[in-house]
Amino acid sequence: MQLEERDAAAATAPAPGGEVTPSLRDRLGKAALALLLVPAAASAESTQPANQLDITTLLYGEQGRAQVYEPIVRASRLFGNGQSLSGQLTVDVITGASPTGALPSGSVQTHTSASGRVTTSAAGEIPLNDFQDQRVALDGEWQAPLGRLAASTIGLHASHEKDYESLGANGKVTFDLMQKLFTLTVGAGVNEDRVSPLGGTPEGLSDGNVLVDRNNSKRSTSVLFGLSRILSRRWMVALDASRTAERGYLTEPYKVISLMDPRTGVPVGQLTDKRPSTRDRNSLLLSSVYHLTDDIFYSTYRYYWDSWDVRSHTLELKYRHDLGDGWYLEPRLRLYQQTAANFFTAGLVQGADLPEFATADYRLGKLSSVTLGAAFTFRAFESPGEWTVRADYIRQQGDGSPDGAIGVQRRFDLAPGVNSVALVVAYSRRF
Repeated sequence: MQLEERDAAAATAPAPGGEVTPSLRDRLGKAALALLLVPAAASAESTQPANQLDITTLLYGEQGRAQVYEPIVRASRLFGNGQSLSGQLTVDVITGASPTGALPSGSVQTHTSASGRVTTSAAGEIPLNDFQDQRVALDGEWQAPLGRLAASTIGLHASHEKDYESLGANGKVTFDLMQKLFTLTVGAGVNEDRVSPLGGTPEGLSDGNVLVDRNNSKRSTSVLFGLSRILSRRWMVALDASRTAERGYLTEPYKVISLMDPRTGVPVGQLTDKRPSTRDRNSLLLSSVYHLTDDIFYSTYRYYWDSWDVRSHTLELKYRHDLGDGWYLEPRLRLYQQTAANFFTAGLVQGADLPEFATADYRLGKLSSVTLGAAFTFRAFESPGEWTVRADYIRQQGDGSPDGAIGVQRRFDLAPGVNSVALVVAYSRRF
């Protein structure tokens, strides 16, 4: 599958760690995982041995673009000594189309990639590249208490798809202080990835026919520091800070940049995407949970910044309304806004000196999104398990006339709004 879609199918959580662009995984998958993991986390506090099975299915579709089907199965064993062991299998089936980065034109455009794939775009349309792929991921996690006031978590991750492989490990330690009114969390993780573009790795800022022989490795190391404080019987707040350092092959080999005629702005060719080999990501997340008489109000604000000059703000509000007998309704609103990377451009001018780095990937441009959704949790037909159904509508809007667009290109909306719909169905049972 295309590398820019490799994270497809993982979430609508409040701007997940490292999110700078609302990719499919950023907007969807973690919503599914949130529904799946919360019951297991709550059960882990029990001192009674038990097993738990969580099954989640995600269906996602973008207007005229990508479609995702993602089942997740998670099994957990909760031991009487407070320890727990869990394993998770995730399968992503992804099809559809993704913008190539090229500009629309007043005439038909045809492009042949390094792998020999030919794409044709009608006059006035955003050029798209069709793709399809499957991704399989395995995750394992071990939790254990460290005395009465601390706990540790160790996790392992592995995933595979036809042009991307990933292996990772992470760990964290949590300390309860001030009679468990204050919690401190520290953690770290590392991922070793390998990128294998279909057809070979194109040289950056070339016509795509220049292939290079290199080991396309990528390493990500992360650290996390978190504080949470119970302020009253009803109110808890938390602050989490994270930093991720990425090193290695960070370019999207399937993305291109239009070469424009300096007088008319008409696309006359294409060059491949090229990005720096280093990226440092930082985020601060402020969370609040307030328990009313029966209902619960959640709010989060996240600020993100990185070494590519991308800045983003994410605000999410959720209200859990108790319907009785274990049933509840939870509407949510999420607002996201980001600035463009310092090497983002709508296109390059033919004959001008080439920059060191450049991309026309809309996900690194100026954009915003609004998510409206709701989750409904219930027990059906006196079954021992709990069901949750969640639906989200996502409206994403980019900069329709970014810097770098000249001449005839200003006649086109270079970043039209995209509507997306996500449906998550989750079932959790303890036995």
